[in-house]
Amino acid sequence: MFRWLTVLTHFARALFRSRPGLAIENGALRQQLALFKEKRPRPRLRGADRAFWVLLRRFWPGWANALIIVKPETVVRWHRAGFKSYWRRKSRRVGRPRIAPDIRALVRRMASENDWGAPKIHAELLKLGHDVSERTVSRYLPRKPADPDAIERWKTFLRNHRDAIGGMDFLTVPTATFNVLYVFFVIDHARRRIRHANVTAHPSAAWVIQQLREAFPFESSLRYLILDRDAIFQGRVTAAIKNMGVKPKLISYRSPWQNGVAERWVATLRRELLDHVVVLNEKHLRRLVAEYVAYYNEDRCHCSVGKDAPVSRPVTAKPSTTAKVVALPRVGGLHHRYEWRDDRVAA
Repeated sequence: MFRWLTVLTHFARALFRSRPGLAIENGALRQQLALFKEKRPRPRLRGADRAFWVLLRRFWPGWANALIIVKPETVVRWHRAGFKSYWRRKSRRVGRPRIAPDIRALVRRMASENDWGAPKIHAELLKLGHDVSERTVSRYLPRKPADPDAIERWKTFLRNHRDAIGGMDFLTVPTATFNVLYVFFVIDHARRRIRHANVTAHPSAAWVIQQLREAFPFESSLRYLILDRDAIFQGRVTAAIKNMGVKPKLISYRSPWQNGVAERWVATLRRELLDHVVVLNEKHLRRLVAEYVAYYNEDRCHCSVGKDAPVSRPVTAKPSTTAKVVALPRVGGLHHRYEWRDDRVAA
């Protein structure tokens, strides 16, 4: 407790100086110095220390330059762990209770004895006085093995209509304040090009329809648009897709592999961008996604399109014997594009 009082005293005193950035850096360094003064072989980080750096990461852009005791990636990991802990505690207070084990066993028994689906089993459970939803029943049905012929038919469809197929989906992103933002995107199958991407904190059918208008401002070159069974996509959204001259193709229940191109991009976005940052707010995430989409479409080479970028990059020959390869930073330096640069011409 005394250690934290000392840190806060120096921090408050430094704030009255003329350079607030220097004051914040001074407070951050003193917080770490207080840890090193403890008579321990290794500084011991408590929950308050972790919270201090997570909050400082939100309010001060230069936090990483003053960080000594741990790596910046560790602070990002602390934020992810705090987000999971926050929602775990919140779910315990509010979440829907799980159905009893005997009802789950009864659902599986009815399915095995009668080859029934969720609607029929749900009706039978209601007659027995069990008040559960049909969606809950479907969650506990035994999963049937995938039909190999159905998988091959779907793969054949994707190959034959690749140039006329697109996919769309949502992904969720936690913020520094433990809120949840939603990223919506539309991707072309032929060149893996992101046609449109945007961010919102409150997704709705009307908002999705507006995003589709921006993704297809003129007559669409796509014939099919693959989407999952999200409740937002039903009704008005599918009707709007049909009005654009595109046929919506809903994937099967619990079959994300049928929208594999979109799911692959979600994994790529998380691995190459979202796993390295702590998102502050909607504006911050929108800027990050826009920068990454520009890099993904124009710079990043893909094996699935012949090791080219979705917006094809020309092959450039070495302009002179003195030319050198230079790295052009993208997405705040997380990624780079490499090009020839002749210093004599630049001069």
